[in-house]
Amino acid sequence: MSINDVKSSYFILILFSHLREEMKLKMVKYNKNYQHLLNINLINYKIFSGRYIEYESNGKVREYDSCDEHLLYEGEYLNGKKNGKGTEYFNYDNRLILFEGNYLNGKRNGKGKEYFNTEDLKFIGEYLDGKKWNGKGYDKYGNMLYELKNGNGFIKEYDNCDYGLVFEGEYKNGEKNGNGILSGLYGIEFDGEYLNGKKWNGKIYDIYGNITCELKGGKGLMKLFRDDILIYEGEYLNGELNGKEKKFNDEGKLIFEGEYIDGKRNGKAKKYYEGKLKFEGEYIYDHKRKGKEYINGRLEYEGEYLFDRKWNGKGYDENGNIIYELINGNGKVKEYFFNNVLKFQGEYLNGKRNGNGKEYYDNGELRFEGEYLNGKRNGKGIEYNYEGNIKFDGEYLNGIRWLGKNKEYDIFGKLIFEGEYLGNYRKKGKEYDNGILKYEGEYYKDKKWNGKEYDENGNIIYKFINGKNRMKEYDYDGKLKFEGEYLNGKRNGNGKEYDNEKLIFEGEYLNGEKWNGKGKEYDYDTGLEIEIEYLNGEKKNK
Repeated sequence: MSINDVKSSYFILILFSHLREEMKLKMVKYNKNYQHLLNINLINYKIFSGRYIEYESNGKVREYDSCDEHLLYEGEYLNGKKNGKGTEYFNYDNRLILFEGNYLNGKRNGKGKEYFNTEDLKFIGEYLDGKKWNGKGYDKYGNMLYELKNGNGFIKEYDNCDYGLVFEGEYKNGEKNGNGILSGLYGIEFDGEYLNGKKWNGKIYDIYGNITCELKGGKGLMKLFRDDILIYEGEYLNGELNGKEKKFNDEGKLIFEGEYIDGKRNGKAKKYYEGKLKFEGEYIYDHKRKGKEYINGRLEYEGEYLFDRKWNGKGYDENGNIIYELINGNGKVKEYFFNNVLKFQGEYLNGKRNGNGKEYYDNGELRFEGEYLNGKRNGKGIEYNYEGNIKFDGEYLNGIRWLGKNKEYDIFGKLIFEGEYLGNYRKKGKEYDNGILKYEGEYYKDKKWNGKEYDENGNIIYKFINGKNRMKEYDYDGKLKFEGEYLNGKRNGNGKEYDNEKLIFEGEYLNGEKWNGKGKEYDYDTGLEIEIEYLNGEKKNK
């Protein structure tokens, strides 16, 4: 897609990558009306690749979670919305289908199927305007639980991840209407009457089974307590949180106050930390829109936000001087801890750390310096410990240590490992102790897997094969005493035992003891050798 294909002069550049070698630059149109990022779902931060035509998209597209890059949807779009056939995936695994079927104007319409994360069928039938309308629901064992006709019925619905029953009650017009019980991981959350999908008359419970709110006609006041201390207070109206809310810490001190509209934070709000103002400004749809941030009482940032990211605004030092300015999320910035100690300084792109930057500990010591991409460490970087010594020097991908030439150091700055990482775990390399090579080979989740371990003289003392190590023991005269498998520092598995270089036992060991096998023992009373056999740890044929 070329720049000429896009008719807006505002862009968000999103560097998107599954692997470092497959980086792709994706361009998403930005509408000047602050809250509208076209083709981005405001709630789930979705992005997609497709064809762009004057703020509208048509054709086959894919949507990704912009935080972890999982595929969320693939299918057809028309006029910027899902239209036609499509497939939704669980947001933590794009191999697991959540829904497949037809869409109209961005909502499920027509035939479709819904699945548990176990790939078992959960619902099959027809949808209307995003609501289940005609069809049958099942548990993960294939047992039919309910049947809907024209959006009406009595249903039992289980969590998509099969944690348990989440709702049991009446459906009318494709929504919860009538009596029903809503449950969560810790038990019943609401028991009462619904109206058009909203809680209307009934009781709301906390995780301990205590009543926190009693609704009448969709109205009520919710209060949550912990150890008899009020930690939350909020108003219900029309079956949802509407009105003022307050949050308190475990000591009962105010940490947030704001407003809800239709179940989401909207309007003016304030946050506090240790009794001091931390943020004041406005929210829209649960996200900061504009406001001021404070650190220990002094102004640190003032401006606009996008998805809670600083977007258009200015940052200040402790003397009130402007130290950075962000335009559309881009610029050089400084972040601080609440005690005014520098936390990060570097480059921002799209409201996230991108490019070169430095992180600091709360004592002012350098913690990391290197490259960032989409808010995470990506590329070359160096980590330091709290004392200022190098802790790690190597490559990162999406915030974790990755393939490449990497070096790891102990708290005194001495090299203890050099090699490759995969998913923050050691994959292949060498271990050192005071400059002496101790191990060389492959790892599996940081465990020695296929390789060799050495003593201080460079002699091989262990050989690891698929996680099992083989060891040789010697007596004081340097003669072979034992060779075999070790686990957790003890003889475990197959092995051979010698006396004066003569084989006296061959078989299996368990936790250092002979377990199954045959051998010979010397009888000191008779001076004769006798044959022995071990079976499940017991000596036979003595």
